[in-house]
Amino acid sequence: MQIIIPCMPALMGALSASYGTVQLTLTLYLVGVAVAQLVYGPLSDRYGRRPLLLGGLAIYLAGSLAAALAPSIGWLIAARVLQAVGGCAGLVLGRAMIRDAYPREQAASVMGYVSTAMAVAPMLAPLIGSLLEDAFGWRATMLACLVFAAPLLVAVKLRLPETLREPQPLPGLAGMLGAYVQLLRLPAFRAYCGLTAFATGVFFAFAVGGPLVVINGLGYSATAYATAMMCIPFAWSAGTFTAARLATRLGIARMLALGTMVTTAGGVLALLAQVFLPPHIALFFGPMAVAALGNGMVQPNAIAAAISVRPNLAGTASGLIGAAQMGCGALLTVLCGVTESGSGIATALWMLAAALATQVALGAARRLPQH
Repeated sequence: MQIIIPCMPALMGALSASYGTVQLTLTLYLVGVAVAQLVYGPLSDRYGRRPLLLGGLAIYLAGSLAAALAPSIGWLIAARVLQAVGGCAGLVLGRAMIRDAYPREQAASVMGYVSTAMAVAPMLAPLIGSLLEDAFGWRATMLACLVFAAPLLVAVKLRLPETLREPQPLPGLAGMLGAYVQLLRLPAFRAYCGLTAFATGVFFAFAVGGPLVVINGLGYSATAYATAMMCIPFAWSAGTFTAARLATRLGIARMLALGTMVTTAGGVLALLAQVFLPPHIALFFGPMAVAALGNGMVQPNAIAAAISVRPNLAGTASGLIGAAQMGCGALLTVLCGVTESGSGIATALWMLAAALATQVALGAARRLPQH
């Protein structure tokens, strides 16, 4: 997802496209992830996690190859959507596998450890992307996706067992929609799903505004941007590790309260820094690191709570959560992309708006008896 972000300014010249069009390589990637998860979830509840994961990785490989060969921005955007449709299998099915194997509170702890490990990708991807783009051009970033995904496909094939114990009947289109409606009717699911979606929105507002602010606005190189970006996954990992260690001790409710408070503090600091302090890369990334710390506490706990509302629909719930996350992320990328001029103020405003929305969702969760 993130390996192409530092290349966005360069893509404008390489493929003769505006920044708004180039931004679609991320925005429509998120849309692809959102829509595909709605299909993977119910199908995995019927056919199992493993076969759909293998199929998704194969689609991802095809999309990566198509992106590396793209002759135009339209081709690249379409290939990125194919990448998203395949790659999101790991996101939705990994969550469902954890819920298959662990009870609710323990699942939150395990989700925290897995999320900590997952931070390696967004930590390294922008730096790898910028270095590859500097040395070989942007196409090398898409070839790198092939290099990472092919061994993963082999590893899943050889080593990953099936975790689904009781397959559910295939619902059909009407049944799938009915399952989603059933989940969305539950106040608990809506609250926890909203928490994950809005917390994700904070990051994507920053992700799409960041290159424009740092590279075009402040005049730093893509490599400098990617290097600074590494502090964000570090902060997020600190949050997820904290969630993993404390979830079973403090409980999900307290962890969510702490996480949303820290996330909102990051949004407030972001706006204050851009409005009242001189422009500097540290003042741009510092508040986001605070928000990422809180985000890391929120995500594992909110996801574990949401997919535990109906354990027999864990795959469907995981898909719907992922769709909400990516849908909210896509919306924030569009809003931030069309309003950010390079000053950083619009990015900070959208970060704060998403953070305040997590507070609204937390308020809904607090009114739940089980919370």
